[in-house]
Amino acid sequence: MATKSVSSYAEASIRVLKGLEPVKQRPGMYTRTDNPLHIVQEVIDNAADEALAGTGQRIGVTLHADGSVSVDDDGRGIPFGLHPEEQVPVVEIVFTRLHAGGKFDKGAGGAYSFSGGLHGVGVSVTNALAQRLQVEVWREGQCASLAFGGGDVVEPLVVRKSTASERKHGTRVRVWPDAKYFDSPDLPRGELVHLLRSKAVLLPGVTVSLTVEKAGGPETQTWLYKGGLTDYLQQGLPADPLIPLFAGEQYADGDVSENIAEGEGAAWCVGFTDEGTVLRESYVNLIPTVAGGTHESGLKDGLFQAIKGFIELHALLPKGVKLMPEDVFARASFVLSAKVLDPQFQGQVKERLNSRDALRLVSGYVKPAFELWLSQHVEHGRKLAELVIRQAQTRQRAAQKVEKRKGSGVAVLPGKLTDCESRDIAYNEVFLVEGDSAGGSAKMGRDKETQAVLPLRGKVLNAWEVERDRLFANNEIHDIAVALGVDPHGPADEPDLSGLRYGKVCILSDADVDGSHIQVLLLTLFFRHFPRLIERGHVFVAKPPLFRVDAPARGRKPAAKIYALDDGELTAALDKLRKEGAREGSWSISRFKGLGEMSAEQLWETTLNPETRRLLPVAFGALGFDATVTAMHKLMGKGEAASRRELMELHGDTVDVDV
Repeated sequence: MATKSVSSYAEASIRVLKGLEPVKQRPGMYTRTDNPLHIVQEVIDNAADEALAGTGQRIGVTLHADGSVSVDDDGRGIPFGLHPEEQVPVVEIVFTRLHAGGKFDKGAGGAYSFSGGLHGVGVSVTNALAQRLQVEVWREGQCASLAFGGGDVVEPLVVRKSTASERKHGTRVRVWPDAKYFDSPDLPRGELVHLLRSKAVLLPGVTVSLTVEKAGGPETQTWLYKGGLTDYLQQGLPADPLIPLFAGEQYADGDVSENIAEGEGAAWCVGFTDEGTVLRESYVNLIPTVAGGTHESGLKDGLFQAIKGFIELHALLPKGVKLMPEDVFARASFVLSAKVLDPQFQGQVKERLNSRDALRLVSGYVKPAFELWLSQHVEHGRKLAELVIRQAQTRQRAAQKVEKRKGSGVAVLPGKLTDCESRDIAYNEVFLVEGDSAGGSAKMGRDKETQAVLPLRGKVLNAWEVERDRLFANNEIHDIAVALGVDPHGPADEPDLSGLRYGKVCILSDADVDGSHIQVLLLTLFFRHFPRLIERGHVFVAKPPLFRVDAPARGRKPAAKIYALDDGELTAALDKLRKEGAREGSWSISRFKGLGEMSAEQLWETTLNPETRRLLPVAFGALGFDATVTAMHKLMGKGEAASRRELMELHGDTVDVDV
């Protein structure tokens, strides 16, 4: 009988990717691969960071006839001397090493106090995905040049004395993107123009140009905005604004508060229109954040709190109307430019800002400025109030139409449910909370307008093999079903979901092993007896932090509280503190034994606030519903002990046990 060939798995099977190989193997993890714009943007961002640091006044981009792109600036020029530790030219390290750059050091003596660079992989990714890349640097009376091919040095560093006709300082990078890494080798011209124009807007006094080489001669576009954000938004609005544009900027001075460093702040310009599309652009240290983030949430919060206070002060709100932040933000167009000392982005392409403190930073500056503006322009404030109230009334009427289609029978809600005030399931959410003490913190920390809390006692019944007509014998399951307004059902049923009372059902348990067990039991309940809620995207898992680090002041960064989801994030946070110059052991680490230990403010900031929390959507496995049923049966079935034992024997050594 022939034996089946099995591929060998030994020490030599493990491959270690070196240098820029990780980027070439998985380019989509480091950049967008639909076209080469993002790898070119990495070079443009470096030039913009020089201007942001006050050392450059010009950025020039050229699209050459051979398909290459060059970026030219008059900044300080990348250092080309030997690195003191690596003994390799610094300019070579910048383009060939991941996680190497001049933007990690955020202290007072750092080369870049504020920059878009965070991970130190930007231009090294550009180099890795290029057929060829040439660098020329002018600084300290010398000119240095070198070239790379496929990420490797093909023309070593050459340094010569600058001629009298040459510039004194600056950098020029010319890159030939490798088409094999991209869906299309062509740069989207419209996006590139928009990017360059936005750099000019955000850097008043800096000239930005785009030159395109053509057969009949080069064509050049130049942007130089002296009016800043206001001019830009005024030109981009599709309709006349309802009230004059509201613009301002503010940055922290030497007297800074917790988690806000000197120099952090924002510049903004906001316009409200009654119709048409809205224009919204946000940036962090000149990096466009097309997916928004916490700085936009701060702008929303500041505008909402200010106009809400104005409406209450002048008694303009009709009876029965409740305002929501979206009522103010729905017709707002804006350009927002935030300066954050140590920005935390979602993903390497930096499309969304995740820094929690940015919400408080921007809101803290926008709210008082807008309150003052409204008090100085009362008639404009009244016009805006009318617009906001109309938006709220339209939203409430839409929610009432849904209510009228619901059944007339009303179940008595469980007494321990602390309900929300709103009845609009587009905004409503309920938190299923482990324990009464955690429920108390959640009740105090929640937004009572849209967030409900249902505390659960002990561990919920494993409902995998419980018959549907026996479910309500368990009080906790009965209370969950009644609170949600949906009856238990199977995967083939078509349940009546018109009675659903919350758009989001959020499982909120401790971050430890017991909390994970409760989480699994609740997920089992929903998967087995409420599968349509999962299918339609109504079920979520909240991720509270397990650790809090009280970090000391270091450099320009003030003392701060840093939250970590797990051991991995804790290790990363401590490594970061060390890099920022914090003395070993100068921080204190607290581990939350349970949600009940968190204050209401901490729970809101880390877990409940929609703008700063981590909420994971629950969905069926990648292999589909049937495969998920098989896996769940193996994990939760009473007669599957042998299967679970086999699973533990095969994979038990990969589990990090929390004891």
